[in-house]
Amino acid sequence: MAMFLSAVEGTIVATALPTIVGDLGGLDQFTWVITSYFVSSTIATPLLGKLSDPFGRRPIFVLSIVLFIVASALAGFSQSMLQLVVFRSLQGIGGGGLQALAFIIIGDILAPRERGRYMGYFTGTFALSGLIGPLLGGLIVDAGVLGWRWIFFLNVPLGIVTLAVVAASLRLPRTRKEVDLDWLGAALLTVGVGSLLVAASIGGDTVDWASAEIAALVALGLMATVAFVVHEFRAADPILPMRLFRNDIFAVGSALAFFTGAALMSSNIFLPLFLQVVTGSSATVSGLVLAPMMIALTVSSAIAGRRITARGRYRSLVRLGPIVAILGLVGLTTLGIDSQPWHAIIWVVLNGLGMGLLMPPLSIAIQNGVDARDLGVATSANVFFRTLGMAIGIAGYGVVMANRLRTELADRLPSDTAASLDVAELTGSPEAIRALSPDIQGPVIESVAAAVNLAYWAALPVAAVMLVLAWALREIPLRQVSPLEEVQAADSSEDSSSS
Repeated sequence: MAMFLSAVEGTIVATALPTIVGDLGGLDQFTWVITSYFVSSTIATPLLGKLSDPFGRRPIFVLSIVLFIVASALAGFSQSMLQLVVFRSLQGIGGGGLQALAFIIIGDILAPRERGRYMGYFTGTFALSGLIGPLLGGLIVDAGVLGWRWIFFLNVPLGIVTLAVVAASLRLPRTRKEVDLDWLGAALLTVGVGSLLVAASIGGDTVDWASAEIAALVALGLMATVAFVVHEFRAADPILPMRLFRNDIFAVGSALAFFTGAALMSSNIFLPLFLQVVTGSSATVSGLVLAPMMIALTVSSAIAGRRITARGRYRSLVRLGPIVAILGLVGLTTLGIDSQPWHAIIWVVLNGLGMGLLMPPLSIAIQNGVDARDLGVATSANVFFRTLGMAIGIAGYGVVMANRLRTELADRLPSDTAASLDVAELTGSPEAIRALSPDIQGPVIESVAAAVNLAYWAALPVAAVMLVLAWALREIPLRQVSPLEEVQAADSSEDSSSS
């Protein structure tokens, strides 16, 4: 329930944005409604995951749910775009905590060999939310009875039910210990990652990539990130202990999570644009084309989880997943001006099958490869690196696509006509392309098809790195007891020795 709340909120708002802007105004700030949630949730994931180690999972989990509920209610009552952006940022902090703690708690209460089945369920829930979110958002807005504010208000009763279930049924021992909180590390991580994510989110959209603003954000982000890494080597209780990277399973697994987000999850964001512009599909149809991918991801996640539970091994799945997904990615590079929506469905299904075979086993491998004391920070780091890879992938492929589109337009149209077209508007609004005159519209559609095609080709080298990392991930036997049982056994042994 908590995972669904957090994941669906990242997608449900997108379809309602035009209505929200029409009501509140602030067209220049509308991208921040999405960006603010994405940035704050990404940053909150490792921070709240780390805090759950000394202060206990349940308190941080409950705090995240409460913050999410309160921020959702405040977002629903927003009277300006600025208020909505601020409350969405608070929502993102709560949402990041929900995602991190959901996986961490599963890691606590189940032995690694038993985790596979449940990791499949969680990955399936994440995929399902990606399908339901845009459809539910469109339904609420199109119905006209409830209004866009109910996109946020609905989280309140759902969140309260989730909180009640957690309060009634989640029983975890509270492990509180004195810690020296790494406030400087938290600040450096926030500034570093936040600056880079903001630059990736607004670059080429609201601000030109070559602008001074983007250069300043990237420079600040890189300097703060380097300072964070240096500081973490010296911190008494670091946010992300650098010693974990001496563990080859954690190091390779974290890199694999990053490239999985960059190669597979981010590349699918361009498919709706291709379908709406090139094939003439409606927004609803283009959204439904992704449904088979989500279903395939859910099914393969469940299969992978059950296979791990039955056999106690994960390496073959970690290796097979990228191969299947890359076949889908190669297929997407064949899409062109004559393609139909069903062509895309074939390839996104392979993409979904591959991701479902890879992601649950990867999470289990990382959790199984670290000590019980590091379970929280290792799990949240896995989510963090995957999300970071996705953000950077979207930005990188966006640059590739925009540059190719400019080149194609210059080749296919008279220079004065090509110069008058706004590339950002063409890639963000299929309606703007449909409004063009027929003699211009044809070359523009062909240019968009070529630009999206190149973006998929650009993802292939990144996917190749992902495949190499998947084969490099070492396998060790899955533990037969849960981390909680290990801790309880250790405590009992200490008590016996002392007595």
